[in-house]
Amino acid sequence: MIDLSIYFQPVSVDIPFTEQQLGSQIRSYQTDFPELTEPGCAIISVPEFRGAEVEQFAVPAFRTAFYQLHPETSWTKPIYDLGTIQPGATINDTYFALSNVVSELVKKNIVPIVIGGSQDLTMAIYQGYERLEQLVNTCSIDRSIDIGSAEETLHSKNYLSHMLLQRPCYLFNHAIIGLQQPYAAAAEHELFEKLFFDICRLGEFNQDFRLAEPHLRNADIISVDIQSIKTADLGSSSGAPNGFTAAQFCQMMKYAGISDKVTSIGFFNEAALGQTGASLLAEGIWYFLQGYFSRVGDFPFGSKADYTKFTVFMDEVSRELIFYKSNKSARWWLEVPYPPQEGARYERHHLVPCNKSDYDNAMNNELPDLWWKTYQKLG
Repeated sequence: MIDLSIYFQPVSVDIPFTEQQLGSQIRSYQTDFPELTEPGCAIISVPEFRGAEVEQFAVPAFRTAFYQLHPETSWTKPIYDLGTIQPGATINDTYFALSNVVSELVKKNIVPIVIGGSQDLTMAIYQGYERLEQLVNTCSIDRSIDIGSAEETLHSKNYLSHMLLQRPCYLFNHAIIGLQQPYAAAAEHELFEKLFFDICRLGEFNQDFRLAEPHLRNADIISVDIQSIKTADLGSSSGAPNGFTAAQFCQMMKYAGISDKVTSIGFFNEAALGQTGASLLAEGIWYFLQGYFSRVGDFPFGSKADYTKFTVFMDEVSRELIFYKSNKSARWWLEVPYPPQEGARYERHHLVPCNKSDYDNAMNNELPDLWWKTYQKLG
C-alpha cells in the first residue's frame, strides 16, 4: 500500500469557521495526514500549470469560501482535504504523483475532487484508472473539444488525443457538455463524430438542461474547464462572454455528484480566481457533495430487480429496444446488445443512461442516437 502522505504538502491556510460550518467537519491535513479508512470524498489541490503556461492559482481563496459553507445533516461520510500536490521537477513528475494518488483513492472508494491546474491533468487522473484494467467513460464540461494533435507534447488543449493513443486504451466513451462551435476546429469536430462520442452543445443545454444529466451519469471521470462558465458569472478577466451561468454550473455539479458511476472529478484552467470565482467553485463542489450524499445505488451497483423494464419494437431496425426505469430514482437507462465474448469487458457499458424522451421517441419509431453510437462502439 502506497503512503500517500509523501505526495502532499499540508493545508497551510488559517481559515476561520464555526462549529456549524464545513471546516469543523472536514478531515484536513494540517499536522497529521488523515487516516483514509472510510469511503468518502477527498479534496486535492494540484497547482500545476506548465501544460497551459499559466502561473497564478488561488487555492487559499477557494478553501476559505468552501470551509465556511454549511453541510447538511445527511453528510455522514468523511470529507478529506489532503492538501497540495506541489509541482514536481518536471511536469511528468506531477502527472505520476497525481495518477498514483487517484488510483489509491479510487481503490478505497474515496472520490478524488481535484482542484487544478491546467486541464492536461485529466490525463493523469485517467492514468490512475489504468491499474483497474477496465474501460472507463469520461465527460468534460468545456467550450472546446481539446483533441489537438498527439504529435505535440501533452498539454491542456490536446489531452484527449493522448488518452486515445494510450496503449492499452481503456477509454470507451467521451462526452462534452457545453461545446461552443466557434471554439471547435472543424477537423476536431469531424474526428469526434467518427469516434461516436457524445456532444451536448451549449445551445441545446440552454433549451433543456436535462439533456446533460445522462452524460454526467454515464461518466467515471468528469473534467470541468472552469472557463466554460461565462465571464460575467465567474467574475474573472479570462473566459468568454457566453457559457454556463453560475446556477447552471451548480445544477450540473449536483447531477454529477448523484451519479453512482462517477468516481473522480477535476476542476481546471482558472489561474486567477477572484473572490467571486473562488466562491462559485466552492458552491459547485458543495452541490457535488450534496449529490454524492444523495446516491441511491443505481446502475452499475443496483440489481435489475430494482428497475421496471419497458420493451419497444423498432420497425426501422427490426429489433426490440429495452429500457429500464429505476424504482429508486425514476431515472432511465437503455440496454444495448454487445458480443457475448466481450461480456466482462463491456459489462459496465451496455446500459446507457438516457432520458424519458428517448423512450418516448422510440415509441414513435425513432431510433435513439445514443443507441446507435453505443452499438457501434460495442461491436
